Amino acid sequence: MSLGLGASAYAAAAQPVAKKIEAAGSPFLTIGAFDLKAMGYEVEEFIVSGTASAYKLTGPPTADGGWTAVTTDQAPYATRIVVIRPQDPKAFNGTAVVEWLNVTGGLDAGPDWTYSHREMLRAGMAYVGVSAQRVGVEGGQGIGGTPGMSLKRVNPARYGTLSHPGDTYAFDMFSQAGQAVKTGKVLGPLTAKRVLATGESQSAVFMTTYVNAIDPLARVYDGFYIHSRFGGAPPPEAAAMRGGPNGRPGPSGVKMRPNLRVPVITLISETDLIGSGLSGFWAAEQPDNDKLRIWEMPGTAHVDNYMFFVGGHDDGKAAIDTLAGYWKPNDALFGSKMAKPINSAPQHHYVAQAALAGLDRWVRTGKPPAKAPRMTIEPAAAAGQPPKLVADANGNTQGGIRTPWVDAPIARLSGSGNAGGPFGFLVGSTQPYDAATLAKLYPGGKADYLKAFDASLSAAVKAGFILPADQTEIRALAAAGWPGS
Repeated sequence: MSLGLGASAYAAAAQPVAKKIEAAGSPFLTIGAFDLKAMGYEVEEFIVSGTASAYKLTGPPTADGGWTAVTTDQAPYATRIVVIRPQDPKAFNGTAVVEWLNVTGGLDAGPDWTYSHREMLRAGMAYVGVSAQRVGVEGGQGIGGTPGMSLKRVNPARYGTLSHPGDTYAFDMFSQAGQAVKTGKVLGPLTAKRVLATGESQSAVFMTTYVNAIDPLARVYDGFYIHSRFGGAPPPEAAAMRGGPNGRPGPSGVKMRPNLRVPVITLISETDLIGSGLSGFWAAEQPDNDKLRIWEMPGTAHVDNYMFFVGGHDDGKAAIDTLAGYWKPNDALFGSKMAKPINSAPQHHYVAQAALAGLDRWVRTGKPPAKAPRMTIEPAAAAGQPPKLVADANGNTQGGIRTPWVDAPIARLSGSGNAGGPFGFLVGSTQPYDAATLAKLYPGGKADYLKAFDASLSAAVKAGFILPADQTEIRALAAAGWPGS
C-alpha cells in the first residue's frame, strides 16, 4: 500500500526508540589508535529501533534530480549508532555530524570520520555513525566478492538483537537516526543545534538519492556533505549494496535536485570525476547555486594514503617526523602489492576538513563556502567513453582547487593508473619525480621548493579551501617531505 506520508506528518511518525548498549567491550567501528577520552570525548553506542518505511518514485528517475517519492511498505528494524561526543557540554559547538557508514568492504566503516575527525574534535562537534545498510548489520559480500564482517557475525552477543529489513528501508532508518540525534536521545547532556548528514563513496551515492527523493519529505537534516560520489544514483525502491538500478535503469549522471531545501556541499576526487570503470561524476556536473557547492580536487584519489595509513594515527599531537613517516608513499595494501604506490596527496584530507567546516559555517551563519573552479577535462574520444583529465607540464591535472601539492609538486599525483587487489581502481597513484626533474623545477633545492609551496599554501588558505588551523602543520610536513630530508 502507499501511505503517502507528507512532510508535516513525518516528525510525529518517525520517533525511534534509542537504547544505550551497556554490554562489555567497545563498538565495532574503526575510530583510531588514539585515546578519545583523554581528548575530552565520550564514545557510546545505541540500538535505535522502530518501524521504517520504504519509498518509491512516482515517475522515472530523471537526470535533473527533481524526484518525487512516496512511502510504500513498512517494516520493523533495529540498528546501531556510534556516538562520539564532547564530555563537557561547554566544549560542544552545537553541531552533530551524522555519517551514513560505508559498507563497500563488507563491514561498517566511517571514512568521513577518518578524513575529518581532526576538525570535528578541535571544533567541538559531535559525531554519529549510523549502520544504515543491511550488509553492515546482517552480512553479505564486500568489494571483490569478499565475505563481509557484519555486526551480527563479529559479535552476536552484542548485536544479535539487530534486524535490518533491507536497503530500501535504509533511507528512513537514516532519517530516524537523525531524528534521535535532533531530539537529544543519544547525545547525553548535549543538545544539537545543527545536524549535518555525511556519506562517502557508496554512501555518497545513497546520500544523493536521499537529498533528491527523501529530504523533501523527511526534513530532518540541516545540511549535507556528499563526499566522493560517482555519476549515478539509484531510485529509492532499487537501493542495493552496490547502488545499482536493479532492473530499473536510471541516468548515468544524476544532478542534485534544482530546489534544494538546505545547503549541500559535494567533494570530488579525480577518481570520482572520471569514474575509473564506474559512472563518472562528469556526467552529473552542474553549476553552483545558492544551496550548492561542488569542490573538485586535482591530484586526489577516491581513497588514499590518509584513509589507510595516516588517519588512524592522526590525533593532532603526533611529532611532524612521525606524521611525515605515515605519509610516505606505500605500495602495499591489505596484503596486496600495488603496481605503483597509492595516492599520498595530503590535500584530500585537508580540503575535506575545510569542506566540513564550510558546511557547518554555512548552516550556522548563512555564509556559503567559496565557489571553486572545476577540473579541466577534454571531451571523450568516442561515444560511451569518459572524458580525459588535462594535465599540466608536470603531469598533474589542471583546474579545480589549487593546492601546493599540485602547484609546487614533488610527485605526479593521480586518481587512477594503479592496479592490484580489489581496491586498485580506487586508490590512484604517486610517482615521485626523479632528481633531474626536481632540479629543473627548483634550482635552489629545498629553499626554492618551500618558497613555491608557501605561496600556493597561503593562496589556498586565503581562498577558503584549506583551514588556517592546518597551515603550520602542512608547512612543516612539506619541509619534512622534501626528498632527502
